Amino acid sequence: MSQPLLIEHHDGVDWVTLNRPESLNALDASLIDVLNTYFQGLQRNRDTRVVVLKGAGANFCAGLDLKQAMARRGGQTELPGVTESLDSQRRIADIVMLMRRCPQPIIALVQGAAAGGGFALALAADIRIAAKNARMNCAFIKLGLGGCDIGTSYFLPRLVGVSVASELILTGRFIHANRALAVGLVSEVVDAADLDTAANPYVDAMMTASPVGLRLSKECLNMSVDAGSIEAVIAMEDRNQVLCSRSEDFQEGIKAFLEKRKPVYIRR
Repeated sequence: MSQPLLIEHHDGVDWVTLNRPESLNALDASLIDVLNTYFQGLQRNRDTRVVVLKGAGANFCAGLDLKQAMARRGGQTELPGVTESLDSQRRIADIVMLMRRCPQPIIALVQGAAAGGGFALALAADIRIAAKNARMNCAFIKLGLGGCDIGTSYFLPRLVGVSVASELILTGRFIHANRALAVGLVSEVVDAADLDTAANPYVDAMMTASPVGLRLSKECLNMSVDAGSIEAVIAMEDRNQVLCSRSEDFQEGIKAFLEKRKPVYIRR
């Protein structure tokens, strides 16, 4: 059997591919496990500075693999207990929490379907680039469930505002690439064949940042979204700038800027 997750590392960048194209890269037990393991492993990883997340084949991720989930439940005479169900639910939600906690910026390349849990993965990324054929939705409410799942009710209002978030969550309707661009959900829309190429300028710009500066910037953005005051945000920004200014990377950054060249940072 092929590996459910492919990871290629090139010069500080992990290109991570959901690799179940025959199932629209749906989240089965094996893919959920390896995604948790991978993002957990990034917490203290200093070699990987940027992550690019994409799906194999024509789709990003169609959400939970319902066929597998129903097959596993098929032989049961009773529904699973609350504790078992909560554990299963949390295993999926853990992925998006680990994506936000990991210090590396994540760029999601979204083509075709990004539905349900697949949409949640895209929302948990820091930057989204969409193919022209991308279609994204909160599929949960169409399955007899609540519309809020796997962090979508946290991410969507912060990205597109409460009105559009309410529309998507309460109806389960798809949002397509052009509208996603118009409401600020994605940064760019390109042909599906050009997704990898479109990610390169973002990757290059991030790799020009100092490693510690990049990590602290993601951390600060995460905290600022939920900060209770401007004072709390300024305190975090001041702390980060002082830490960065004491590093060797700052000296190299200034020198490279004055010499009009790309900085060369020490990996750590």
